[in-house]
Amino acid sequence: MRLAALFSGGKDSTYALDRVLDEGHEIVRLVTVVSERMDSYMYQVAGIELAGYAARALGLPQTIVPVSGVPEEELLPLRDALSGLDIDGVVSGAIRSEYQRSRIEHICAELGLESLTPLWHTGPERIGEMADRGYEMVVVAVASMGLGTEWIGRRIDRVALDELLRLERVFGINPDGEGGEFETAVLDGPRFRRRVVIRRHRVVWERDSGYMVVEEAGLEAVRAPVS
Repeated sequence: MRLAALFSGGKDSTYALDRVLDEGHEIVRLVTVVSERMDSYMYQVAGIELAGYAARALGLPQTIVPVSGVPEEELLPLRDALSGLDIDGVVSGAIRSEYQRSRIEHICAELGLESLTPLWHTGPERIGEMADRGYEMVVVAVASMGLGTEWIGRRIDRVALDELLRLERVFGINPDGEGGEFETAVLDGPRFRRRVVIRRHRVVWERDSGYMVVEEAGLEAVRAPVS
């Protein structure tokens, strides 16, 4: 099928894209929603400025969809953007959020499109799989007990996953971040033709949560395309 991918540049939307490509589908466009509010329940906000670099690194066209972040108003712009595309379906990185999945499915039903959620109900071992496959993922926001400023900018690998699993036992956090405990950005991966580089950033910290503001980024090192 010809698909549009809802793409924040984070680990879940990136891996969902990878999964459907492995299954033989075609990604014709990345759709990145940019919310005005940091507390959006529907879309990732932290690190969203890196999604454009990731799209270029993947060699895929991208549509930016600005939304207000007001819950009852943030779906219509996405629907309008999808309605103008020549596609058969939409892929998203939803894992356990019925709030997200049901709203995407509703839009797809209205437009006569398939909704694909290849990561639905997968566990945190998915993060280990991504690390093993060569994905470079960094934390761009945290909002959970046990996750301090030292996590912002930290690479997510097998060591970090083990620590997140420990924090799950101690504090009950969701180790794959599905509960909003942390957000990520993917800087490199098997299908990336170039690597995303964060050249300068600052951290905004408010009480017990914080996020990265990317002030300068770019692309480096041309990679050989995946055969």
